[in-house]
Amino acid sequence: MADLGGGETITVPPALAWLRGDPDGSAWLDELPRLVTGCADRWGLQVGAPYDGSSVSWAAPAVQDGRDVAIKVQWPHPECEHEAAALGAWDGHGAIRLLAHDPTRHALLLERCTPGARLAGRTDVDAVAVVADLLPQLWVPAGAPFRSLAEEAAGWRSTLWARWAEAGEPCERRLVEAADEALRDLPGTQGDPVLLHQDLHGDNILESQRGWLAIDPKPLVGERELGISPAVRDCQLGHSPAAVRGRFDRLCTELGLDRDRALGWTVAQTVAWAWDSRYADQHVDTVRWLLA
Repeated sequence: MADLGGGETITVPPALAWLRGDPDGSAWLDELPRLVTGCADRWGLQVGAPYDGSSVSWAAPAVQDGRDVAIKVQWPHPECEHEAAALGAWDGHGAIRLLAHDPTRHALLLERCTPGARLAGRTDVDAVAVVADLLPQLWVPAGAPFRSLAEEAAGWRSTLWARWAEAGEPCERRLVEAADEALRDLPGTQGDPVLLHQDLHGDNILESQRGWLAIDPKPLVGERELGISPAVRDCQLGHSPAAVRGRFDRLCTELGLDRDRALGWTVAQTVAWAWDSRYADQHVDTVRWLLA
């Protein structure tokens, strides 16, 4: 629990505990009560207990003038830098609606998704159809202030081999070579740039009264073919050669994507992100199966 003052407290979910090992993260956790209180005062909120799951932000349901909303206070880091701008650009089309933004506190006031169930693990829902419906809504023309996919890819490539080595070379060299080749060849030959949600997996798609909506975008500007990568490798949507290849084939076909470029981006991002993920082994499987 963290003291809000006046006898009020907020709970820090277990998923945020790792921040105590980072000096900046620990300072942010100490500041959280003041940040939440400031947002509650500014926006006239009654704030509830926080949601579980997020490892880089504090989010909770709230009520504003009788309206159900949600508040999200971000730990400042590069991936969340332009989240508010992306949500504003989408304006509720395929994504959760941004109601207000406090950049000083790195806080967002959002519509509340009800019932709020995550797409991950929903065996009663055609998850691929949901992703195929959302992505075209999110692919809007965009430029500044968003980081470009070419710039992001250069960053991935610059550390690709070192991070693989630091992780203990946990997969075949040929998988890293395939990622390296894609990151060399794809960035300079992209199609029309659009706003990308580069982390659209099942845990970042919530059920709402308006249908399924995307959250936590980690936005970039680049070609559409990158957009399917998170869903293809999402082991919670089914993890087998048939499931992975089936998601890849369906999304490429239904969205009219260039299969070779989509394959290259999926391999590249999956390898580049693998060693930070609790699903590293499954990500390696995904790349192996797609390249087989």
